Amino acid sequence: MTARKAVTAGVLSFLGVTAVGGGVAILVGATPPSSWLDNVPLISGWTIPGLVLALGFGAGSLLVTWGVLRGLRWSRAAVLLDGLGLVVWIALEIAYLPQTSWLQWLYAAAGLALLLLAAVPNRLAALPNRREPCRR
Repeated sequence: MTARKAVTAGVLSFLGVTAVGGGVAILVGATPPSSWLDNVPLISGWTIPGLVLALGFGAGSLLVTWGVLRGLRWSRAAVLLDGLGLVVWIALEIAYLPQTSWLQWLYAAAGLALLLLAAVPNRLAALPNRREPCRR
């Protein structure tokens, strides 16, 4: 396993496990005050954010982790989508919620890391294998 694949899988696993935990916590009632949603358009309760967190970012990230570890063709695009979705989600939280937390910045960094890991070409993969003799 390459270091890049291991780091990508690690970030996705962290996101997946913590998002499932956070989403389930929200769904069972451990929520911030409902007044935090007063300025959020289209959202009147914590159920939809809890479902998005648990299913979209939680289960979704765990599924993408599996795809990355298996080397499936769709996994790179899924990592990009997961990273982009996370950055947008956190940006919306920062824009609309009355308080920010260091956790939002941590997850924003995780989203940016996923974007970079998926978008930046792997230059090392293009280098010749040093164990093979050079042919001239």
